[in-house]
Amino acid sequence: MADPRGFLKVRERELPPNRPVEVRLRDWRDVHEHLVEGQPFLKEQAGRCMDCGIPFCHQGCPLGNLIPEWNDLVWRDQWAEASERLHETNNFPEFTGRVCPAPCESSCVLGINQPAVTIKNVEVSIIDEAFERGLVTPHVPQRLTGSTVAVVGSGPAGLAAAQQLTRAGHTVVVYERDAAIGGLLRFGIPDFKLEKMHIDRRLAQMEAEGTRFRPGVEIGTDITWDELRRRFDAVVLATGATIPRALQVPGNDLDGVHFAMEFLHQANTVVAGGTVEDQIVATGKDVIIIGGGDTGSDCLGTSLRQGARSVTTLAIGKQPPRERAASQPWPTDPILFEVSSSHEEGGERAYLASTVEFLAGEDGRVRALVVAETEYLPDGRRVPKPGTEREIPADLVLVAMGFTGPETDTLSAQSDIGLTTRGLVARGDDFAATTPGVFVAGDAGRGQSLIVWAIAEGRAAAASVDAYLQGSSELPAPVRASTVSLRA
Repeated sequence: MADPRGFLKVRERELPPNRPVEVRLRDWRDVHEHLVEGQPFLKEQAGRCMDCGIPFCHQGCPLGNLIPEWNDLVWRDQWAEASERLHETNNFPEFTGRVCPAPCESSCVLGINQPAVTIKNVEVSIIDEAFERGLVTPHVPQRLTGSTVAVVGSGPAGLAAAQQLTRAGHTVVVYERDAAIGGLLRFGIPDFKLEKMHIDRRLAQMEAEGTRFRPGVEIGTDITWDELRRRFDAVVLATGATIPRALQVPGNDLDGVHFAMEFLHQANTVVAGGTVEDQIVATGKDVIIIGGGDTGSDCLGTSLRQGARSVTTLAIGKQPPRERAASQPWPTDPILFEVSSSHEEGGERAYLASTVEFLAGEDGRVRALVVAETEYLPDGRRVPKPGTEREIPADLVLVAMGFTGPETDTLSAQSDIGLTTRGLVARGDDFAATTPGVFVAGDAGRGQSLIVWAIAEGRAAAASVDAYLQGSSELPAPVRASTVSLRA
């Protein structure tokens, strides 16, 4: 293990400081100052890991990351070995170390009576140091199998599947309908949480390994689904769950009411140097964000950087507790009140706020929201409480209520691939779709979930594809597919 008495000698959890708010609001750079080698408290934090006989942090992460092992290696200053251990289970620790909510830390045994080990920060420090030292190099396959695989979608699930299959010797082509590879990693997550250089340098590694990328190609329009299946020996469908959840109240179609991802996609495009005609911007506006999750937080940070006059986030439910509730004991991943870096920067948050109606001004644009206090009914439903209505001024409303599932209209029209009762792409335990040779990974088959689940499913689906093509596979399969009933 690392320091046998580390958790006794260093009882405090310490993270690197964020850049000052007044500084970081002037740019789009990462808000965090990540720890690197030479900063002693990184070694101390890694040394707090107890190398438990049963490391519950493993069950907290679907990737099965070897957390105690690379904590020990960081404590011993063995960075090359730590990077190797990290990559044994995770293709993209630079992504998970930045945007994953770290359920592994909720499962940390030390967290029973002390602050948990800073697993996420040690992880991102290892990979940043590995890139800095030139330790991340292409893994070119020793032989080619002659089989071809198309991966549709270039988010974390698609990229993980593509890298695993390329390294197994298959010829892999990744299709992405957006103008650049990365999916929501590139266009949905702002640079202040994930600078795009982290995506670009990983893509450079993948290209050197032999993966081919085809951005700007939409399957179903530029190439039909049936045609794609005929061209390739196997297809991995990793399109994500991109249909936003709508707010069904009067006035939701007013000018000035937009889905969060439309706003974020445009903002990220412009930050990357692109142009967007009639871009949705928060500059000088009273902004209302409906939804208190990560996407809402991203909208908050983006709005503040664009110069919003005010930003208010509305959540329909109760404010979560600051400590574990009795109903969410260790080692479960509890729902807690969180203050993200964007919340530190400004804006207001209101809980138990149910939107009743959007009101239009004389110009036909949204001018205000009618909001009521949320009332919980005996059957668990949440409804606006009569008599508590009030108006909140709004020039721009961003609906960040999550996603309902993948876009499947052209898929259903052009192929016989089955869907589930939830509108997801149907699959078996081995990620195989109802059409032979087609496999489904990530949110398209699972529903909206975490990045660690996307990467884990991409890796597992790759093992199933490899076995389908070669008869067996030595690729790791960390998880099995979640399956639900087929649509009648």
